[in-house]
Amino acid sequence: MYAVIETGGKQYRVAPGDTIEVETLKGDVGAAVEFDKVLAVVKGPEEVVAGPALASAKVKATITAHGRGDKVLVFKFRRKKQYKRTIGHRQNFTQVKVDEIVA
Repeated sequence: MYAVIETGGKQYRVAPGDTIEVETLKGDVGAAVEFDKVLAVVKGPEEVVAGPALASAKVKATITAHGRGDKVLVFKFRRKKQYKRTIGHRQNFTQVKVDEIVA
């Protein structure tokens, strides 16, 4: 059994016991989190539930860590103009462990 959820503008495929990194969420480590925006739930090989039937579906998870991702370097360059810029970016994330899917 797995579900497709949306959080932070991105979609994730999750199953009970999975650990995923999502956009930063408010809450301390160990706090419970519920994802209400469930797009689909797959219960078996032939059983897919989606659309209005999932109005009450939720995915319950626990925050396990907060952190920052690896640095991504952005280099801007214009030839013949002596223009060069280098900037770095590290995205914040929250690591959550999926406890259960309530459908």
